[in-house]
Amino acid sequence: MCMLGVGIYFYKKNKSQTDYFLGGRNLNVWVTSMSAQASDMSGWLLMGLPGTAFLLTKNYGMAEAFWTALGLAVGTYLNWLILAKRLRKYSEYSNNSITIPTYLENRFKDKTHIIKMISAVFIVVFFLIYTAAQFSAGAKLFNTVFGLDYIWALLIGAFVIVSYTFMGGFLAVCWTDLIQGILMFFAIIALPIIAVIKMGGSDATFELAASIAKVPEGFGLAEWTGFEGFGLLGILSIAAWGLGYFGQPHILTRFMGIKHSKDIKPARRIAIVWVVCSLGAAVLLGVIGRAYISTVVSPQEAAGLDAEKIFIYMVQHLLKGPGLAIIAGLLLTAVLAAIMSTADSQLLVTSSAISEDICKNIFKNISEKQMTWISRFSVLVVAIIAFVIASDPDSSVFDLVAYAWAGFGAAFGPAILMSLYWKRMNWQGAIAGILSGGIAVIVWRTFIKSYINLYELLPAFIISAVVIFVVSLLTREPSAEIKKEFDEYMKVDI
Repeated sequence: MCMLGVGIYFYKKNKSQTDYFLGGRNLNVWVTSMSAQASDMSGWLLMGLPGTAFLLTKNYGMAEAFWTALGLAVGTYLNWLILAKRLRKYSEYSNNSITIPTYLENRFKDKTHIIKMISAVFIVVFFLIYTAAQFSAGAKLFNTVFGLDYIWALLIGAFVIVSYTFMGGFLAVCWTDLIQGILMFFAIIALPIIAVIKMGGSDATFELAASIAKVPEGFGLAEWTGFEGFGLLGILSIAAWGLGYFGQPHILTRFMGIKHSKDIKPARRIAIVWVVCSLGAAVLLGVIGRAYISTVVSPQEAAGLDAEKIFIYMVQHLLKGPGLAIIAGLLLTAVLAAIMSTADSQLLVTSSAISEDICKNIFKNISEKQMTWISRFSVLVVAIIAFVIASDPDSSVFDLVAYAWAGFGAAFGPAILMSLYWKRMNWQGAIAGILSGGIAVIVWRTFIKSYINLYELLPAFIISAVVIFVVSLLTREPSAEIKKEFDEYMKVDI
């Protein structure tokens, strides 16, 4: 009800597309940092990542979670450090761009609108998968906690998220993300601590986890890192998750919406503390959860559990009784908060791609008010399709997020980075990079990954960057106007 109230409050404050999609570029430091990270981590933080670590050393699940978390932490820092300030300045300086596709079009003065249209198509395709992952996580929560049928649970979660996103737009999404980010942070930190205390301390807990993993000497560097099993290429493949940050539209729009570029630095500090603590706790939660759950269910039951529900199982078993039920409710609310904080952002960015980047090019004389309503109804359409994708109760939150994350990272990451740092890049290079990166992810995952077990983001990111460089050098240089704008954008105080 609180989230719906926020949506209603901001409903009347949206007077234009800039308000609906960027909040009038008026976000403060705390809202920007917490919204960027809460929308980033999603239900994956409380379900997907702990679920991977829950497998312990089976197929190197614990090591995979470790390297994934490390890659994401480094990627978060670099994203804020080398991209955020430049994107904030250039997106406003270059004809007040309010979406990533519009920024790319304005950056290269693409009069054909091809960059915008191709970008919008990739956003719609990959965000359908990403949003489906959040809907699936929400359904698993309601299904486990309340015993609801999976489809009904899916409907309830989708309805709440769509309602406040439909009404409140970017401001509602960001302010609810602030609330949800705080909930997520304290929940992911508190639950492992409670479990360790319950099991008699950290030594006893990790000894039990090691015995379950059949590592009698205890977890050492080899178990946490998986060096012997993964090898250098395997580790690089997993840590490559961090590359994805440079191309995530729902995160990049937070940088574009902050009040002033000078606010990026303090926002970065808040974001990094949140991310490092949350990711570390999520990995530990999976390991500690595997140990704890073995004390309350039989080995056969433990083996059959859905690993991605370990957070929920732990809350249900650890916090029983009238007094503790309130705390349990708050912790379970954090899972819903994590899901909502990402799904709402994804719906909003997808609707902006449909209305601002596609419909605006087709219907030339459409008014601001009409565009805002098209955006709102786009939220509904996207949600319905994502609902259909998520309707399989056996769908994996981790796998769905990994696919979409790779798609955005490879399609937009190299293009955004090089557009902010390389003056010689031109519109032909941008188009070629976006197409090659996005298509490479799909082709690699569909046809190649079964033969070469490498996370598709890494090869696709490299392919996109190389293609941008080669095509830009083989085609005409950008115009004098574009070069001048590139030289001047970092000098402006915005």
